[in-house]
Amino acid sequence: MLRLQRVGRLAGPSCPLRRRSAAWRSATNNASVSEVLQREDKKLRGVVFPLQGLEKYLAPDVNTASFRTFSPSLGDLHRAEGFFKPSGRHVIDYFSSAIRMDHAPRLSQPEVCFLGRSNVGKSSLIKALFSLAPDVEVRVSKTPGHTKKMNFFKVGKYFTVVDMPGYGYRAPEDFADMVEAYLQERQNLKRTFLLVDSLVGLQKADDIAIEMLEEFGIPYVLVLTKIDKVPKGLLVKNVLEIQDFAEKHTQGCFPQLFPVSSIEYSGIHLLRCFITHVTGNLPLMNS
Repeated sequence: MLRLQRVGRLAGPSCPLRRRSAAWRSATNNASVSEVLQREDKKLRGVVFPLQGLEKYLAPDVNTASFRTFSPSLGDLHRAEGFFKPSGRHVIDYFSSAIRMDHAPRLSQPEVCFLGRSNVGKSSLIKALFSLAPDVEVRVSKTPGHTKKMNFFKVGKYFTVVDMPGYGYRAPEDFADMVEAYLQERQNLKRTFLLVDSLVGLQKADDIAIEMLEEFGIPYVLVLTKIDKVPKGLLVKNVLEIQDFAEKHTQGCFPQLFPVSSIEYSGIHLLRCFITHVTGNLPLMNS
């Protein structure tokens, strides 16, 4: 078992963090698939399938098979989006918070959680996922370490999304106990989404988080945030390096990376579809 002191390094001040202010714009363009479909084909692909949009910057001999591991149809994306739209019978809202597992709500529906370094953009990403449900309150702060608790958001009767505290700078003192207990004990956890800043790539603290997930045998996905802030050349470089790392050094990591922008909504529709799929709510039409 991974020792608590090793997990504790995720919360320590020695974990490097490039401090960047996080801006949030209210949901406007590109929040829904129907809005994206009004764009030109070449721009549409870059918004809906960001990895495939990067292919034109790659050398011909680069293997991009993993870019299409999860490749739903536009119909699948539309169906997935319906889960993120509230209605009279389908309520999407913040449910509760917890600082320890014995405070966590006992829910039987499938669950996914979002984990990452402080200021990597977890809360902004969750806000973007819920942009079609504007009444859902997801607090986003420019101050790193804003999330101090596990925050649970119920998506009707279908699944729960959990915003975990950030590790590294200003992490809660009991971060290790909280996160380790949740990951090991949560029986309805279907997938962990580990967020990585696409500008700086994998950092030491991220390596420790990956080591923890690997040792616990927890299936997880690497999500690259803030891709709108990164020059294309640097983004391609970091994508290829992270993909190479995942292929060579991980067992439980999903082979496809998920680059996203919480401001431009790039990759948000694909991530919504993946979440509804892995929680068992959306069999793909083209599978």
